[in-house]
Amino acid sequence: METTRIFIVEDDQKIASLLADTLRKYQYEVEIVNSFEGIVEETLAFAPHIILLDINLPSYDGYYWCRQLRQFTKCPIIFISARSGEMDQIFALENGGDDFITKPFNYEIVLAKIRSHLRRTYGEYSSRQEERTVSLGQLTLYLERMELHKKKIEIPLQRKECIILDLLMGQAPKVVSREKLLEELWDDQAFVDENTLNVNMTRVRKKLADYGVSSVIETVRGAGYRFVLNPEEE
Repeated sequence: METTRIFIVEDDQKIASLLADTLRKYQYEVEIVNSFEGIVEETLAFAPHIILLDINLPSYDGYYWCRQLRQFTKCPIIFISARSGEMDQIFALENGGDDFITKPFNYEIVLAKIRSHLRRTYGEYSSRQEERTVSLGQLTLYLERMELHKKKIEIPLQRKECIILDLLMGQAPKVVSREKLLEELWDDQAFVDENTLNVNMTRVRKKLADYGVSSVIETVRGAGYRFVLNPEEE
């Protein structure tokens, strides 16, 4: 597996920085949350393999954010909190968490739990038979990770971006209708503005261009969209 990405959601900057520095010494790629209002957006952008999540956070607690994150990611979420009561640990697990570490913690325990969850989720003890991917030329879409890879370039995706590329790459070079895209992207199409799909498509195109993907998404007037693979990326 590529370098493991760990996302830290902790409002005590001293603890967050010490934890991040320790994990980086073991060659993990680490990011600390910047905005406690944008936890979901930052998680989607970073696409972590593991999340370390505090309970006491500004505005909403860790239980709330864990529920929100579980709508987008299946990666292990380990709660790290000064709360040590049994009910706190039960709430953490019932709201989507995978493990619980009490502060003050031993760094060796944190590392051991991270390694354990990595083995079970992605490594030798993983129950997954094979990760779902869509390949097209030099491009590979990793659906569970929500990433598009072009050789060694890793492009993090948001959920709707991943769905769009899954449909278009999977059907390429055929056209995918607007109706099919709307059906897969939103549960209730009746409340979706006609321009919303256009906006999402523009975001995907921009992201591909920003990361140097020369293949394009073409609009087929009156029909839908199709993914056109550039010969350079075949």
